Amino acid sequence: MEFKQQLFITMNKHLLEDDKPSEYFVNSSSAESYSEYPFTMLSNLKNTEQSPTYHPEGNVWNHTMLVIDAAALMKEKSSDCRTFMWAALLHDIGKPDTTRTRKGKITSYDHDKIGSEMSKKFLMQFKEDKVFIEKVAALIRWHMQILFVVKSLPFADVKNMKQQVSIYDVALLGLCDRLGRLDADKKKEEENIRIFLEKCMAQNI
Repeated sequence: MEFKQQLFITMNKHLLEDDKPSEYFVNSSSAESYSEYPFTMLSNLKNTEQSPTYHPEGNVWNHTMLVIDAAALMKEKSSDCRTFMWAALLHDIGKPDTTRTRKGKITSYDHDKIGSEMSKKFLMQFKEDKVFIEKVAALIRWHMQILFVVKSLPFADVKNMKQQVSIYDVALLGLCDRLGRLDADKKKEEENIRIFLEKCMAQNI
């Protein structure tokens, strides 16, 4: 079997079976295979810094490892464990292409939209079915909506989100995303998720 396909299968196994999948990914990420496309989408996360104010854990790779560990503990609450875990792993792959320093601040505007399209390109390399790919891409596309909805920002788009993905899966991924940081305030983040779901359900679309 081609090594890329085998690596994908191994990644899938650890995402679905491990209590702490980051251990596998950290140990394997220095392998030469990560210098091959599409795995470069993951290795590039190591070279992408984030705002220390919101991400004291450091680069996007460090953050992603914390997120997949949080997701592994919550995946059974999702509607589809496999979709959920792959979305957790790939949710920020758009950051390397969108990260900029603006007025002294590190930003990554539209990384959700860019990352959604990149996730499709990543997964299409492995003979995956279109339904699975689209489900992963949709979760990534909408994972920032929690921030937008809770803060009533103009980027909030509950109507289109509801048409494409379960708001409960978005909420669960968003919670893992926010817990995937050093010194995360779990109670505060859970309250944000409650507000997000309440606002979404209030819009009967």
